[in-house]
Formats: sequence, C-alpha cells, structure tokens
Amino acid sequence: MEKTATLIKPEAMIFDMDGTLFQTETLLLPAYHKLFDILREEGHYEGETPDEELMLSCLGMLLPDIWKKVLPSGTPEAHRRADELLLQLELEGLENEAAVLYPGVKETLEELRRRGVRLFVASNGLEHYVKGIAEARGIMPLFEGIYSAGEHQTSTKVDLVRLLLDQHDIGHAWMVGDRSSDVEAGKENGQTVIGCHYAGFGADQELKGADVVIHSFSQLLRLHDQAE
Repeated sequence: MEKTATLIKPEAMIFDMDGTLFQTETLLLPAYHKLFDILREEGHYEGETPDEELMLSCLGMLLPDIWKKVLPSGTPEAHRRADELLLQLELEGLENEAAVLYPGVKETLEELRRRGVRLFVASNGLEHYVKGIAEARGIMPLFEGIYSAGEHQTSTKVDLVRLLLDQHDIGHAWMVGDRSSDVEAGKENGQTVIGCHYAGFGADQELKGADVVIHSFSQLLRLHDQAE
C-alpha cells in the first residue's frame, strides 16, 4: 500500500467496476473471441482476431473509443454490431461461475456498509452490463446507486461522477478505481482517489495522481481504519 496523503474518513465510496470490483478478463476474453468469430461470419470483419492484450488495454474507455482502437478500419455498422454482440455475449457469460469478482470484494463491501459508508458504482460501461455483474454476483443490494455511462449518456467519467455526487448530495467521497479515468474523475470533482493496482491492465503511469495505491481490495478496510 502506497500512501501520499493523510486520508479523511469518507461519507461515501464510489467504485469503478472493471478491474476494480470485477475480474473483467474472466468474462471478457471468452466473449471477445466469440465476437470476432461472429463478425467474420456476418462479413463485418476479415483477418485474425486482434490480440486480446489490445482489448484489455482499452478497459475503462467508452465503447466507441474501444472500437476505434480495436477495430480501426471497421465501418459504423461493424462497430454497432460489435456493441450488440459484446453485451449479449457478456450477459450470457455471467451464467458461468468462472466470471468472478476479485478476492475479498463482497466481504469488504459488506463491512464498509456495516460501518455506515454509502457505496456507489460509476462505470464507463453499458447499463445492463454493469448492473448485470452486480446482480449476478450478489452485490447489487450493497449499493445505493449504480451509475453507468450507458445509462446516463455521459461523455466522460468526470461528468458521470459529478452527476452522482450532485444527485446524492455527497460532499466527501473516495473514488476507487484502476485507470487514469478514475483518477481524473475523482480529482476533477475534488475527491480523494484510491488507485487499485492489482488488475494488471494499463501502463505504470495509469494511477499517477492517486492519493493512495492499494494492491488488494481488502486493504480498503485498513485505510478506512487509519483515516481521520
């Protein structure tokens, strides 16, 4: 655990989903390979499936930006079809018990809620995907609100988190996530940022600017204990 600041106990914690609560690759990678098989069958794509590391490096981005990187020569129709297929295949994949949360996530969230911390999710994903994970893995009742770019049509996570803070009248929160977009969303909204460095996605500079970097989700409880 790497600390750069003295922390104040938050009234709320706002969590990213992919790479923070949910081990995205356990669901994404099987769906990703099926998606490209279907795109080829339907004539939307030719050639080999792009390296899965490229897709993993895009986690945290909005879907249109993901397809610009993964399918740069794809038509708008191909990108729309990829959107549809990815959601469909991932929702189907949630029925597979191999698609899992990170160790200690449910237990840590339950303890934080027991301590009176208000819990939220803010994700750049699609509404049915983000809420589907929370439902399928039994953590939906722990959250006061689950916000997604897909539902609220926000163009950045900064805007999504601002909306969440305003709608729930939150003054001081910890933004907890694994990508630079999470750091930006927290800092631009004047909040504390807890960076999660256990997913293995993204560059080393991804969490630059976070107040604390944790290496397992359960370390949040120790941080909460130590906060003033």
